[in-house]
Amino acid sequence: MSLINKEIKPFKATAFHAGKFVEVTETSVRGKWAVFFFYPADFTFVCPTELGDLAETYPQFQRLGVEIYGVSTDTHFTHKAWHDTSETISKVQFPLIGDPNHVLARNFEVLIEDAGLADRGTFVVDPQGRIQILEITAGGIGRNAGELLRKVEAAQYVAAHPGEVCPARWKQGEKTLLPSLDLVGKI
Repeated sequence: MSLINKEIKPFKATAFHAGKFVEVTETSVRGKWAVFFFYPADFTFVCPTELGDLAETYPQFQRLGVEIYGVSTDTHFTHKAWHDTSETISKVQFPLIGDPNHVLARNFEVLIEDAGLADRGTFVVDPQGRIQILEITAGGIGRNAGELLRKVEAAQYVAAHPGEVCPARWKQGEKTLLPSLDLVGKI
């Protein structure tokens, strides 16, 4: 069953953010757009390249009113240690949520049960707490923050313009489509 348009399930977790440990819940993410960016583990190989890419793009997400939440099954203490010791991860300004009890990974259906790790899952959640975009990739395939940004812009546009849809490769400011009987067979 798809998680699209489903409300995120209740959770309570601790994140490392801005030099502190902070609590994050499903309630605290409501009212704004959010990206839950699951990755397998700290101190690994593809994960820091993805988080570094997101760190570089983070100001653009912030301008759109989007908060990024990096999530792995590590603890928040491990996130702090990684942040303190990795040149790449030290640039991360968004919260890194620890999910050692696998609540979030199970809620978002990305837990690899036999490994106790999360798949590479990306979830865009609207201000009402509903999942609008999800993407799961295999462990060896890194994600692209620029493409994620484009998808978030499209999701925000569609939410603000009911009845309009964004075609493939759509970018902010480009023409959208207004589905109607007149368009059938003409695209």
